[in-house]
Amino acid sequence: MVDVGKWPIFALCPQEDLKFIRKACVFGSGNEVLYITKNDEVFVMGTNSSGCLGTGDAQSIIEPRCLNVLSGKEIVSLSCGSGPHVVIVTEDGEVYSWGHNAYSQLGNGSTNQALIPSQVSTNLVNKKVVSVACGSHHSMVSTSDGEVYAWGYNNSGQVGSGSTANQPIPRRVTSCLQNKVVIAIACGQMSSMAIVDNGEVYAWGYNGNGQLGLGSSGNQPTPCRIAALQGIRVEQIVCGYAHTLALTDEGVMYAWGANSYGQLGTGNKSNQSYPVQVCVEKERIVEIAACHSSHTSAAKSQSGQVFMWGQCRGQAVISPHLTHFSCTDDVFACFSTPAIMWRLLSVEPDEHLTVAQSLKKEFDNPETSDLKFLVDEKYIHVHKVILQIRCEHFRSFLHDSNEDVIEMNQFSYPVFRAFLEYLYTDNISISPEDAIGLLELATLYREDRLKQLCQHTIKQGICEDNAVVLLSAAVKYDAQDLEDFCFRFCINHMTVVTQTDAFANMDNDLMKIFINKASKAGAFKN
Repeated sequence: MVDVGKWPIFALCPQEDLKFIRKACVFGSGNEVLYITKNDEVFVMGTNSSGCLGTGDAQSIIEPRCLNVLSGKEIVSLSCGSGPHVVIVTEDGEVYSWGHNAYSQLGNGSTNQALIPSQVSTNLVNKKVVSVACGSHHSMVSTSDGEVYAWGYNNSGQVGSGSTANQPIPRRVTSCLQNKVVIAIACGQMSSMAIVDNGEVYAWGYNGNGQLGLGSSGNQPTPCRIAALQGIRVEQIVCGYAHTLALTDEGVMYAWGANSYGQLGTGNKSNQSYPVQVCVEKERIVEIAACHSSHTSAAKSQSGQVFMWGQCRGQAVISPHLTHFSCTDDVFACFSTPAIMWRLLSVEPDEHLTVAQSLKKEFDNPETSDLKFLVDEKYIHVHKVILQIRCEHFRSFLHDSNEDVIEMNQFSYPVFRAFLEYLYTDNISISPEDAIGLLELATLYREDRLKQLCQHTIKQGICEDNAVVLLSAAVKYDAQDLEDFCFRFCINHMTVVTQTDAFANMDNDLMKIFINKASKAGAFKN
């Protein structure tokens, strides 16, 4: 659980109130905070620069004050500019903004400062907005159908309209994104980024430090694909003040842009206009973090290690440094200048258990179970009614069964236990190696969502030595997403993969398919 008390602004909050916080965001110069309680009330406190607390005035607040206009609305995304201005997105897909507005960054058609949250609706009617990203003085949102809208300051083309005129209301970003489905967005101070569903990255706006990754330093008024990432599928992207980090589906991290504080993690302070790979002690990365108001970078590895680099408490850390933290959020609380949050932070509740949490707690509980599976001489305790509700296979299998112990020999203990636990939690906890067996089970039992989770887990364990084995399993179990991923990995690591024993012993039919697809992908061109 993240301790929000690590951010100095929370010293103003009564300590007994901290345990009721469910979500929070510290922004501005680190002297403003918005937080949401467990009963969905929204509170703010701090210096209130430009009326960014939304209380109706610009007076400093040293005690938490409730924002009634937002209380009860489930806030799912929040981002802030440098003014500051604040933009939030609710569970219903509505957008609200307030605060600094000298450049129309609130999207309400004016340049008047807004002291209370107001809905941004122009051109967003009948659109469900799912996320927001703010630069210094511009704002950008993405919708459930993969569209992007932007507005505000546009001196460098960061709104993506093709001009440098400020944009007073939300305008759809088209050009190269016209027929693309955007799945993630991010903003630097005056730059904008978007990932589309095939893993391509598009960039536009200010490029004086190479933060667009296009190999130049010229500004870009419309979205442009980062050609240097061709063949690489990016899943997450974040922006610092003038640098960018990207994370691929293989857990590899790339960085580009400004580097005067070592924020690229390349071991030097030279700017990079092309994406360069950042090595983190051979660790597979699962999360990257940066914020447009700082020059700090952070990442979390698959094993749970957290690294930081860049500007850290006035020091220039030029390579990823292993910390004692358990989450990237702590890096920004303790080492970023200012001490802000890089995202809307969710804080785990301590007490009340939801239905889902209660079910999870009862898995493999011998005190309440009415059925045991015996697998590899080990018992797994479950509840018949839950299995029948959650799985079509068990609905018929257990319909007329009065047994209280069932022996299972078809699958290993780790595989079958992971499957049963999935029925209680909707998630899987299993090694990438054992996930292949779980993929077989999911295929046999026709559990499509479980099949997708297995593919995601298997991807995390891919390497040159096992890539062919995983490709073979993907083909065998008709896991198309995993098959495409393994094939791309083999192409990107062709020299090493073709020297493995698994490649030498590849099935003839699979070898023919592999050679044919590799040829079409241009793998054999000189």
